[in-house]
Amino acid sequence: MAEKKYTGTEIQVLEGLEPVRKRPGMYIGSTDARGLHHIVYEVVDNAVDEALAGFCTTIKVDILTDGMISIEDDGRGIPVDIHPKKKVSTLQVVMTVLHAGGKFEQGAYKVSGGLHGVGVSVTNALSSYLKAEVKRDGKLYMQEYIRGTPKEEVKEMGKVEGSGTKITFAADPEVFETTSFKFETLQTRLREMAFLNKGLRIILTDHRTEKKADFQYKGGIQEFVEWINRKKNVLHKPIYYEKERDGIMIECAIQYNDGFQEQLFSFANNINTHEGGTHLTGFKSALTKSLNRYAEKQGMMQKGQRLSSDDFKEGLTAIVSVKVPEPQFEGQTKTKLGNSEVKGIVETISSDQLGIFLQETPGVAKLILKKAIDASKAREAARKAREIVRRKSVFESTTLPGKLTDCSTKDREKSEIFIVEGESAGGTAKQGRDKNYQAILPLKGKIINVEKARLLKVLKNAEVSALITAIGTGIGEEFTIDKRRYNKIVIMTDADVDGNHIACLLLTFFYRYMKELIDSGHIYLAQPPLYKIGKGRKVRYAYTEAEKDKILKEVGEKVSIQRYKGLGEMNAEQLWETTMNPETRTLKLITIEDAVSADEMFSTLMGDQVAPRREFILEHAKEAELDV
Repeated sequence: MAEKKYTGTEIQVLEGLEPVRKRPGMYIGSTDARGLHHIVYEVVDNAVDEALAGFCTTIKVDILTDGMISIEDDGRGIPVDIHPKKKVSTLQVVMTVLHAGGKFEQGAYKVSGGLHGVGVSVTNALSSYLKAEVKRDGKLYMQEYIRGTPKEEVKEMGKVEGSGTKITFAADPEVFETTSFKFETLQTRLREMAFLNKGLRIILTDHRTEKKADFQYKGGIQEFVEWINRKKNVLHKPIYYEKERDGIMIECAIQYNDGFQEQLFSFANNINTHEGGTHLTGFKSALTKSLNRYAEKQGMMQKGQRLSSDDFKEGLTAIVSVKVPEPQFEGQTKTKLGNSEVKGIVETISSDQLGIFLQETPGVAKLILKKAIDASKAREAARKAREIVRRKSVFESTTLPGKLTDCSTKDREKSEIFIVEGESAGGTAKQGRDKNYQAILPLKGKIINVEKARLLKVLKNAEVSALITAIGTGIGEEFTIDKRRYNKIVIMTDADVDGNHIACLLLTFFYRYMKELIDSGHIYLAQPPLYKIGKGRKVRYAYTEAEKDKILKEVGEKVSIQRYKGLGEMNAEQLWETTMNPETRTLKLITIEDAVSADEMFSTLMGDQVAPRREFILEHAKEAELDV
């Protein structure tokens, strides 16, 4: 067969915004609800950049209908003059050319938030319709687009007061799996933006339901820390400082509560740096050194004793926010700050400010240090307990928990483990599974609530110990993801209140001690059916109330309906067919969209205070089928 020539004709050139429409996932991550909200944030980021530059005080976000939304700011307004290179209005260039904008031109913005974002042009490309309105120099300008293509030139619409930009768009149903904006999702992100930009007002209105949220925080991240801790027992008022050095702005807020979990969030130019970076390293180093230095001076520690950064984690809530003129992001998800100069600046300023605070408030300083010294003793005891767990797992073949029924494959990428509630369901799952690649670990009763216990107590819990050994990664600081024994870790519990509670306890454990498994997409929730619907010899399963109604409409009358309360009500064949067979099952991948709201959810659901938990359940009862 003659070899096909590889010439220039084989090279496809995608013009303008074509590449975005062809491969949207490359630009916004996904085309599900997450991607849908991302195209809103791209527009909001531009408005926040105007606020960072000192030109915008208010941003309004209006959800008009499912799929249609508008974002308006009172900044300078996108320039509309003719672009020197493109020979069309600058507004059209910003809206239709990838990576065109002030943030790529040195001097236009001192600091920019959406720096590794992809810009409003991507929002335009993925909208079935978009209208840009600009108020500038006393005039209103407008341009409309259909799927990223301008309908006509930029038009002058008449005289107007003030300045700013308003973008109204309809998300393209040809691109997105859903075009329904979630008020709660936008609310979480916009609240965070308001906290991070002291004084900026952000108003979110949902015209479908008349829900409204109005955010403005004069105290910035100091109020953010108080808001995170609002349902906890705090030990003191927040420690807060804001300083600028060499063009880099640093803002930190610290507050301890009486719990055991650490809530430490870092931001660079408003971007949540989930993977940390140089600003976080500098802060941690300063906190550890300052508190150790003070403890030594006060004679609170034995000779030679040093507290580690882990000892200062317990009950710590802190936010470190930096604004950097030219940030360098690295890491797998581009959420790790890499600027080497930032570490030293954050460390120096934090050391100075913490030193002053500790000297001026000795009562608070002693409270924090007593908590850290207690944590140090508990951590040492936990280290010894971990040693025992680790020594056991050296002889892997003999120390895998007795209740674990392992799979036969040695190929980790193909294997999965089902964590099942109770011996009965565990027995059914063992009979129904494919033993080649599916392992079963039944858990007896509820595991310990890790939100209310120190690591030592967690490690002494037999069910948790079995779980750690079966998964193989170790936990906490000794966690190593490459040692995991399974690719998919599936929580399979009953679809009732107890089942939901057990799933919540397990998710809290993974979030607090094996978070990387969630971040890397290894934790799943099985979705067992709620109903078995039979007509004659034909059987169908419904996984939601809506699905049940749809099936009943299709099959008509004279049907038998069984409401499953637990996995034990199914035989092995039914469990395999509905919940475990990769060909027919539905698994829900657990992701953490927003670390701040995830932290709040686990603290509320699993914490000590009853009133906030009741509020949370009542508030979210409509969103899930809570069998209360």
